[in-house]
Amino acid sequence: MKGVIKRVMYDRNYGFINVEGEEKDIFFHSSGCKADFQDLREGVEVEFDIEETDRGKQATNVVTA
Repeated sequence: MKGVIKRVMYDRNYGFINVEGEEKDIFFHSSGCKADFQDLREGVEVEFDIEETDRGKQATNVVTA
């Protein structure tokens, strides 16, 4: 799946990805990134997999597109 980084909270090791057609932004954690977490910036296009968790959808295997 593809999306664009909407927000990154570097101090908390997580962020959100905006996906066209999705009602809510997709959460991601630094542990689910294959790309260097510090290189992920707002507006950067990324590719990722979706995992269903008890808190909702979460992006895994996040890489820059």
